[in-house]
Amino acid sequence: MLFSNRISLPAPAGNSQRASHGLFDTDDVLNIVLTGNIRDLLNDRTGEEPKSFPIVFKYKDQAAAEDSFSITVKTRGHFRRIKSNCDFPPLLLDFKKTSIPPSSIFAGLPQLKLEVPCRGDEFMVREWLVYKLYNLLTPLSFRARLVKTTLQDAGHQKTTYLFYGILLENDKQMASRNDMILVKRKMKPQQTVKDNFLKMAMFEYLIGNTDWSVEYLQNINLLAHDSLSVPIAIPHDFDLSGIVNCPYAMPSEELLMNSVRERRYRGYCTGDMKAFDDAIAFYNKKKKDIYNLYTNCGLLEAKYLKSTLKYLDDFYATINNQKTFAKEFGYPCDKNGTGNVIVKGLKQ
Repeated sequence: MLFSNRISLPAPAGNSQRASHGLFDTDDVLNIVLTGNIRDLLNDRTGEEPKSFPIVFKYKDQAAAEDSFSITVKTRGHFRRIKSNCDFPPLLLDFKKTSIPPSSIFAGLPQLKLEVPCRGDEFMVREWLVYKLYNLLTPLSFRARLVKTTLQDAGHQKTTYLFYGILLENDKQMASRNDMILVKRKMKPQQTVKDNFLKMAMFEYLIGNTDWSVEYLQNINLLAHDSLSVPIAIPHDFDLSGIVNCPYAMPSEELLMNSVRERRYRGYCTGDMKAFDDAIAFYNKKKKDIYNLYTNCGLLEAKYLKSTLKYLDDFYATINNQKTFAKEFGYPCDKNGTGNVIVKGLKQ
């Protein structure tokens, strides 16, 4: 894949610059280098509690600012951490014990997730765009920065990896930016803010994602204004979505789907389809920005871009056809369907 540094994308929804840390203020690709005992770090995939490794972290942004400092890094995740599943495990970058200059774009950031390729870094670009897509819809979303990542093993000069990765805002930072708190208790999706939930669940349908659950906090975070407020559901982790279409992505067998490219609405049963009117109008209003997000990104292969625009066409054809929409979004009300089945493993 050819690397490029400048990308022109539509502006995100809301005034998310107010509490910005700088890192997520631009869509320019950031160059980062991690140097240390990389081989042992990447091989730390079996224990329940991953080991933290001292790593020298270096970055260079488009303003020619360059800095380096010592941090600790450890592997994280579940599916992607298993060696037989993915080439590289996801990483957690810990800056808490590091003295970072206030002028740095990393100042004030305690931790960041670094998503790395499981099977090819083109899928990193695709998943990053899904985060950017949700940023277009609401500031109540995780911010993401695409990074050209170099991993250099200090003891083995030939052990060097270069790929696209994604730096992700952590949940506490995202909550703080929106003047909200994290809610850790599990609850039914019907107990969350309805308008937000319907738009969020429609977003998951748009991208072809079924790997989520409010009740079991599967790839969902809950935020609230205070301990007494009704929470809002925030989605994350989109590698198993149809729009990303990773080679390892398969729908859960309980859903009886043939491919992640199929769409399946996984919200709760809503008997009155008029409840979706505001969400439909919202997505129709955002249509141009959503399409521009993909057509303006110069990092996509022509074949993938063409198929993705067709995938978006199918979504808009569905939500703007009353009969088709009722069939698709009324699916959770079908007692003979799989709209409300509990995916194996979520209870654990």
